[in-house]
Amino acid sequence: MSTEEIILGDLPAGIVRADEAYGDRVWNVLGHTYTTKIESASTYSWLSFDPAGTGVPPHVHPTQDEFIYVFEGVYTLYLDGQWTTAGPGDLVQMPRNLPHAYYNKQESDAKSLFWVSPGGKLANLFSLLHNVTDPEEVVRLSAANGVDFLAPGTVEGA
Repeated sequence: MSTEEIILGDLPAGIVRADEAYGDRVWNVLGHTYTTKIESASTYSWLSFDPAGTGVPPHVHPTQDEFIYVFEGVYTLYLDGQWTTAGPGDLVQMPRNLPHAYYNKQESDAKSLFWVSPGGKLANLFSLLHNVTDPEEVVRLSAANGVDFLAPGTVEGA
């Protein structure tokens, strides 16, 4: 997968079909499969396939609001200082600067639609994180692209 810089422009009109990835961008990020659905300056969206036992540790988006619409499975979420869950049909709202995390602690896979507003550098970050397995490198690349991970041990239960 190419790691060339992704330039975000205006939101295009059209349809991205269920079996398509916008710009053919599909990434493996921390064990999740992220399939880009749309990217623009105003928003970035991806379909997330989350195998059992995967998750994204506590982090903050200082300049973006983030949302999760759950299609399948149950997510365990750290949100607004507490742990909760979200299942099919639930919409999770994570305002900018709010520490949050999500995990699939179930025995089955989960699938959801994520999006952030504005688009920011998230598409570029996912391109850089594709197949990266070193946690320190994930944290470094994330910080350079607008996502700040909390130090391990900061959130009890994470």
